[in-house]
Amino acid sequence: MQDDIDDLLPLPPVTFQILVALTDDERHGYAIIQEIAARTSGEVTLGAGTLYRSIQRMQEQGLIAESRRRPAKEDDDERRRYYRITTFGSAVARAEARRLILMVELARQSGLAPGRS
Repeated sequence: MQDDIDDLLPLPPVTFQILVALTDDERHGYAIIQEIAARTSGEVTLGAGTLYRSIQRMQEQGLIAESRRRPAKEDDDERRRYYRITTFGSAVARAEARRLILMVELARQSGLAPGRS
């Protein structure tokens, strides 16, 4: 499995953002867009085309899956598709987070980023 994870790294930033947005809850497409915008204070905004192309690729890679669970009928729109992160997707997201931490540490050590070195 580690070889499969390593083959996907480094992740495209949009892929990592989507995985982070799905880490704590299943979401439909527009909710993913909103969650990413909220988590990044509006610094990252995804268009629908980018989101759905990424979702399709991520499903093919086994990072996310369409959820079978639905919200209560009064809170649901039957046209929405809900997505969840897979166990493999969580492992890939953790590996990418470790990679990014290492990159920031290297930047700090070379004086390119603030913080302790």
